[in-house]
Amino acid sequence: MLWFILGLIALVAGAELLVRGASKLALSFGISPLVVGLTVVAFGTSAPEMAVSVQSAWSGQVDIALGNVVGSNIFNVLFILGASALIVPLVVHQQIIRQEVPVMIGASLLLWAMAADGGISRWEGLLLASLIVGYTFIIIRQSRRETAAIKAEYDEAFDGVAKGWDAHWGVQILLILAGLALLVLGANWLVEAAVTFAKQLGVSELVIGLTIVAAGTSLPEVATSILAAIRGERDIAVGNVVGSNLFNILAVLGISASVAPGDLAVAPAMLAFDLPVMVAVAIACLPVFFNGSCISRWEGALFLALYVAYTLYLILYATGHDALHGYSAVMGGFVLPLLAVTLVVLAVRHWRLAHPDNRT
Repeated sequence: MLWFILGLIALVAGAELLVRGASKLALSFGISPLVVGLTVVAFGTSAPEMAVSVQSAWSGQVDIALGNVVGSNIFNVLFILGASALIVPLVVHQQIIRQEVPVMIGASLLLWAMAADGGISRWEGLLLASLIVGYTFIIIRQSRRETAAIKAEYDEAFDGVAKGWDAHWGVQILLILAGLALLVLGANWLVEAAVTFAKQLGVSELVIGLTIVAAGTSLPEVATSILAAIRGERDIAVGNVVGSNLFNILAVLGISASVAPGDLAVAPAMLAFDLPVMVAVAIACLPVFFNGSCISRWEGALFLALYVAYTLYLILYATGHDALHGYSAVMGGFVLPLLAVTLVVLAVRHWRLAHPDNRT
């Protein structure tokens, strides 16, 4: 309990320092907050996932390494975006809709395809790691070619210049480094305490990775995105989640597969259920983000409800509960089809609003 409380304090303090330093650094170097959220903040808050998955892969705990990444990506979208949107509706940058979400969907599909043969090889891991390098280079170059309208909007929203005691870029970098250090430290304390409790309850490593470890290592993203939403840094709040998911697949899993003694074996249960859920969650972002380029409060509540339903399934599966069969039948035969229809309606509605001349 002591480590849990200390970890929570470190996460809150670290998130405050990271958001302050990252947003001011964007001003100092003329980089948009969206790009900062997609790179510095997203990669930094994914440091716990990197540490846990690489260590787990190196020591042969493959289920934790894979479950951490897949579970974190599901948690990031459903829980973090859901909670952030409940606090304040999140305006989604057009670049995220046109580029980042499709890239996230593509990375998720690529991971699913790589895992289809039951394992992720070292060469596949190196391919994933090389893709994150190329992606980062592209979005940084793109930020330098923003239109005058985007830059004017950016200057208006952030007063054009950094002010205050943290106006110097050196102080801003120190704030980011201090924030990242506190985030990593706090997440590690929380995860270690949670994993100890879970093991004492006899839960499998895969379920631990998909739930306790995934949620624990994603706590930096929770603190950072929610705090960014409260502070009005909505580009950082959304960009952090999308960027973290990309980083988790391409960098965290890529490096984990590269350093593992052998191939990362993919459990049949993950291949049959958790990976498809991760892909479906990524695809679900498109119609939701398209809906007026804003994640509304009811959509945030929908995301949170879906995460509760997913977690409940994992608990029933891990404990072998008698209600698992009935729960699966209800989810597969009613809830998920209804959700799919809702998302299709949202997408069609947005398309018709965007193309009024094509209405029939």
